Amino acid sequence: MRYGTFTALDRVSFEVKPGEILGLLGPNGAGKTTLMRILTTYLYPFSGTAGIAGSDILKDAIGARSKTGYLPENVPIYPEMQVEEYLTFAGQARNLDRDTLANRLEWVKTECGLKPVWKHRLTELSKGYRQRTGLAQALLHDPEVLILDEPTSGLDPLQIIGIRRLIRDLAKKKTVIFSTHILQEVETLADRIVIINDGKIVANGTERELRKKVSDIQRVRLAVTGEEETVKEALRGLKICDTIQFLGVSETGHRRFLIRSKPGQPLLPAIDALVKSRNWTLGELAEESVSLEEVFIRLLAPEKAEAAHA
Repeated sequence: MRYGTFTALDRVSFEVKPGEILGLLGPNGAGKTTLMRILTTYLYPFSGTAGIAGSDILKDAIGARSKTGYLPENVPIYPEMQVEEYLTFAGQARNLDRDTLANRLEWVKTECGLKPVWKHRLTELSKGYRQRTGLAQALLHDPEVLILDEPTSGLDPLQIIGIRRLIRDLAKKKTVIFSTHILQEVETLADRIVIINDGKIVANGTERELRKKVSDIQRVRLAVTGEEETVKEALRGLKICDTIQFLGVSETGHRRFLIRSKPGQPLLPAIDALVKSRNWTLGELAEESVSLEEVFIRLLAPEKAEAAHA
């Protein structure tokens, strides 16, 4: 997708399976919203195409729309309408027959938690209830694919928990794509993550796969009852510890260390065997994984991450 000479999306390509929750992660301006607008046929791509549950967005835009529910970041509402009126209007615009519409209205009223505000005007609603109303609109026609742009933006913690729970329940029967720039959202919700930066996909995989992709070092935390220098000397004797960092003494009297080594080295079992051979009392022995935040930073700006690590 181009806007004049500016390329907003550059050869972006991925697949989402039925029943999967895909998190689109990236900084503001990365191209996430443009991508979602293309998938929902709000925008047409400069080149290329996309398929929604078998319908091509260019050759069968109406078919693609009928299979898609879309919640944009800013919920499109008519403030003078009541919640029931707005959703009834949305269902009629979707050409739902009277019986189907009545059944779906009852379903979204219950599933989206709208009973307390069903007769309220949209202008009276809190941000959380506006978000739920927008989600109800996206679900009214029972779409196969649900596309959500920053679905928890601006919500309080309790509202966020409620929306997350609803999304997880919906994913049992639908394909869900949601965008966010909040790392905690993808950690909590996504089965798979696509990271976008400057209009390009820089990573695509499960959280575990992404951690492994940038993990050029393994780290192990150790806490034992042994003298600092004695433990360090014994660890150096393993010949596989690149760095040994003393972290201090815990409340239980254990000396705490962070040991780093190259991937592929049997660091954890070697340290375990060492502890047993020295009869040290073990307080902790665990591999420390790379955080998603570190993954995100290193994939988006590897040269800065390397400088920070150094």
